[in-house]
Amino acid sequence: MAVTTMSAYPHESIPLVFSAEVADAIHEGLPVVALESNVITHGLPYPENAATARKVEEAVRAGGSVPATIAIESGKIVVGMTDADIERFASTPGIPKVSSRDMPVVLAQGRMGALTVASSLVAAELAGIPFFSSAGIGGVHRGAETSMDVSSDLIQFTRSKVAVVSAGAKKILDLGLTLEYLETQCVPVVSYRSDDFPAFYCVSSGFRSPMRLDDDDVIARAIENHWALGNHSSFLITTPVRPEEAIDSDEVDAAIAEATAAAERDGVRGQAITKYLMRAVDAATQGRSSRANMAVLISTAEVGGRLAAAHARYRREVGG
Repeated sequence: MAVTTMSAYPHESIPLVFSAEVADAIHEGLPVVALESNVITHGLPYPENAATARKVEEAVRAGGSVPATIAIESGKIVVGMTDADIERFASTPGIPKVSSRDMPVVLAQGRMGALTVASSLVAAELAGIPFFSSAGIGGVHRGAETSMDVSSDLIQFTRSKVAVVSAGAKKILDLGLTLEYLETQCVPVVSYRSDDFPAFYCVSSGFRSPMRLDDDDVIARAIENHWALGNHSSFLITTPVRPEEAIDSDEVDAAIAEATAAAERDGVRGQAITKYLMRAVDAATQGRSSRANMAVLISTAEVGGRLAAAHARYRREVGG
């Protein structure tokens, strides 16, 4: 049974439709992890996309939390997609990818929309869910000093009070500048049980993480401290892909260099460059990067479930 609530805005109300499981979990103070729906509609083909979405939710449960995959449908934000919802989104072609800037229009039009990292953070905060998990975040693109191409994910981190668990960002981005941007915006970056900032399906980006924490309870306290200090921004926790499921960093770098040169030659620019480079890496690795992509979705979700459980436990202890 779905539960609908209205989130008050000065001139409008945004309807949130919760699954019964997610509504009960939030009411009881149980750990919930928000998940993006974009991986369903813009990732693998059907029916692999639906199967993967279910595996990601199962991984959150294995970590000890309740999954809440979020999407937009019929002018409402759906918080906690049912199995039927996942099946419908997975099998319906042409569902648009909706970032935070697109949300007001898509909601007003009453259309279906698959949420990205940025828009999922907006929805999670509105829903009262303090944890979000994604395989990889967006970042500063290579050549951003001239293109100004910076992912809205990074901007949204400065605005949404949500803890984000991810496997870092893709190596096709400028990860050095991505870390610089996060530092400038005072967004904490903590690597969980690793010294390095990971690069999606590569264990390391080649950059050291600003901070390392190994204890779940310490991370929970750090998150609460960040918000208690008056910050209304995200807290980023990275966790690397398992070594046995990772792609060799040098192999990916070589594929990116070759694909970047080809893209320049073919005039591929703007938003098209990301998909172009990712397909080139997949081809160069004989499809292993696609399998690693699926693996990192699942492993990150499990860690997110575990850390959200520790955070919920800490809040209960502090609250008495």
